[in-house]
Amino acid sequence: MTPVFAVVGHPNKGKSSIVSTIAQNDSIVTSPQSGTTRQVQRYDILIGQARYTLIDTPGFQRPSRALAWLQDHAVSADKRRDAVQQFINDDHCQKEFPEEVMLLKPIIDGAAILYVVDGSRPYGAEYEAEMEILRWTGQASMALINPIENEDHVHDWEQALSQYFKIVRVFNAMQADFEKVVAMLDAFSHIREEWHGVLADIVVEYRKFRANQLTESSLLLEELLTQLCTYRVSQKVMTKHQADSLKDILQKKYFADVRRIERQHHESLKSLYRYHHLESTIDELPLEDNLFDTQKWIMWGLDRRQLTVAATLAGAAAGAAVDIAVAGSSLMLGALGGGLLGAGSAWFSADSIAMFKIKGLPLGGYEAYQGPIQNRNFPYVVLGRYLYLADALRNRTHAHRENLQIQEGDLSAHISKLNSSLQANLHRALGRLRQQKPTEDLQQSLHALLQG
Repeated sequence: MTPVFAVVGHPNKGKSSIVSTIAQNDSIVTSPQSGTTRQVQRYDILIGQARYTLIDTPGFQRPSRALAWLQDHAVSADKRRDAVQQFINDDHCQKEFPEEVMLLKPIIDGAAILYVVDGSRPYGAEYEAEMEILRWTGQASMALINPIENEDHVHDWEQALSQYFKIVRVFNAMQADFEKVVAMLDAFSHIREEWHGVLADIVVEYRKFRANQLTESSLLLEELLTQLCTYRVSQKVMTKHQADSLKDILQKKYFADVRRIERQHHESLKSLYRYHHLESTIDELPLEDNLFDTQKWIMWGLDRRQLTVAATLAGAAAGAAVDIAVAGSSLMLGALGGGLLGAGSAWFSADSIAMFKIKGLPLGGYEAYQGPIQNRNFPYVVLGRYLYLADALRNRTHAHRENLQIQEGDLSAHISKLNSSLQANLHRALGRLRQQKPTEDLQQSLHALLQG
């Protein structure tokens, strides 16, 4: 049995926004203009092994006249549902009341009702015709008060809605967090008894799904940090002059690649949280020397104590800047004799080794390279920006369509929530990562940071 919910109400009360928030789908069209939804839109929601359906419907257009028609065709309460069915099937009604016919059909077919009103607008008697028509269907129903601009009239709506609906909830489509969605589904299980077990399973699957998002986002963050802290670009050449000439080119490529890798992981994080159309902007990952100014970094969120602890645990030296080691700093050693030449490289200058040839092929030369970044602050910068985005995605509803401005965030607040052991593990792991050494316990600390 798949629960089906029809989201109904007056035009321009945020029905589509509520569907988008509950479905966690930013593909659903929302608009401040009245009547955005002109046809019935069906959304099948799959959460783990459980599923349910949301139906976005057009708004009521002529509820008073439609109710008058129904009242003319039902002589007693036991005939009201039959009258609604007759209303849907009647050719004249389909032409005169197309929106009412479209929104009532899925309800008569078995969908439960989510009736949406705007809590920032005054209650009016004209809504009573809508609510009365819905009551005639006999279906289980819940009222959701969506305070689009403010909560000035929420109390009045609660008083009126409680006369027609067993459950009334304030559900702000722009602010409702994950727990609000779960609570709404759980509440509905108590008024549609045959759905109780299914809705309970959906709630369980939602929590599993949420936990999996957290785990996957921590793994993605670990991958991002590992790639950026170990990334380098290089080019092997024959002469020192060639290596020197590549310095600026490699630096530009390196900086562009590092920024591209960060953007790709940010986009993957948005997809993980089912944001497929969310536009976001972020200041370019700063890779110039001023990034590593200690005073500026403290302002970005890592306080002096944490900076000192990080340096101590990682064995980092203060004041380091980006390592721009290029021509002549390492040797291009061929597979043939590479080990021997590598072991004896201290005995020869790079120019001398480059002169050795076997069968006319040079054994050595120069390697111009850029990266990895050695500064101890760098992984914290990347970490803070990712955490800001992750927090924003978890706390943002899918009805929000405004551009997201990603910032560095308050990394200090995140780190301070970790226990001392996890803090030490985090600083130690990031220090080892920066030094190109293997890390084993980084993911555990990152998971705790994201969860915090």
